[in-house]
Amino acid sequence: MIFGSVIETIGQTPMVELSRIGRALDLDGRIIAKLDYLLPGFSKKDRAARSIVTAARENGSLRPGQTVVELTSGNMGTGLAIVCGVLGHPFVAVMSAGNSSERAKMMRALGAEVVIVPQSENSRPGEVSGADLALVDEVAKEITAERNAFRADQFGHFGNPEAHETGTGPEIWAQSEGTVTAFCDFAGSGGTLAGVTRFLAQKGVNSYAVEPAGAEALSGSPVTSPEHPIQGGGYAMNDLDHLRDVPLAGYLSVSGEDARKHVRLLARMEGIFGGYSAGANLAGAVQLLKGPEKGGCVAIVICDSGLKYLSTDLWETE
Repeated sequence: MIFGSVIETIGQTPMVELSRIGRALDLDGRIIAKLDYLLPGFSKKDRAARSIVTAARENGSLRPGQTVVELTSGNMGTGLAIVCGVLGHPFVAVMSAGNSSERAKMMRALGAEVVIVPQSENSRPGEVSGADLALVDEVAKEITAERNAFRADQFGHFGNPEAHETGTGPEIWAQSEGTVTAFCDFAGSGGTLAGVTRFLAQKGVNSYAVEPAGAEALSGSPVTSPEHPIQGGGYAMNDLDHLRDVPLAGYLSVSGEDARKHVRLLARMEGIFGGYSAGANLAGAVQLLKGPEKGGCVAIVICDSGLKYLSTDLWETE
C-alpha cells in the first residue's frame, strides 16, 4: 500500500513481548510493549496531534491556513509540526528550556517555529517542573492571542484521549488477542492513560497511573520533590482534565533512577531504544507483576525514542 501522506501512517504500531527482561527479572507474568516510538515523529503524541488537528478542521475551530500554537515537552510539538506541515498550517511550539535540545532541533527541522521559555527560579536543566510548565503555558496563551491562532490544548482537547480510546486501546486488545490484564502509563497530559483506560476497562483490564517518586499528585500524596528527570510528564498536577471520572485501579511511583535503569534494560536486552518515560512504564509494569497483577499480562507504551535524550544523562556510560 502507498499512503497519500505520512499522516496516514500514524497508528497500528507493532507490539512485542519483553520476554528477555521477564526472564532476567524472574517475573511471574508477561509484559508486552507497544512501540509508538516508531511513529513518524518518534513518539505516541503523533496520534493526539493528528486527532486534535483533524477534529478542529472538521468542526471549523481551525480555519484553513490558520496558525497552530501549543506548549510541548517536544513530542506533541513534533507531532503537530508534522501534521501542520502536511495540512498547511504554520505551527509555533512553546517549550521549556529544561527539555532536551534534540527536541527543539527536530521541530525546527520539520518547519516549526520554536519558542524556548526560561525555567523558573531554582529549576534544573533536564528537569521540567509544574512551575516551568506554567511559565510555558503563559507564553503559549500570549502567542495564541497575538496571532489569532488555534491553541491545540493537549491538556484539554477531547481529541487527545479520543486518539487512544479509538486507536491505542483497541490495538493493544487486538494485538494481545485479548490476553492483556493490566495497563500502566506515565502521566503527562493524561491523554493516553485516559483513552486507553476507557477502552480497556470495558474488557475488564485494570489501568494504573505511573508518577515520579516525590511528585505523586494524582494519587493524593504530598508533593515532596517536584523535580525529576522523566521529561514529558509528572508535573505534580492533581487535576488533569482528561483523567476525571476515568476508572483507574491504582497509582505507581517510579524514581528517576528506576526509569533510567529500566530504559537501559530495554535497550540492552530487547533492542528497544526508548526514552525516560518508557523506562518509567517498564518499572511500573515490573511493580505490578511483583504485586497486584502477579501472573497477568501488563501492557505498556514505548512513548518516545531514546534519540531525543542523547544530550541528557540517560545514556551516559556507567
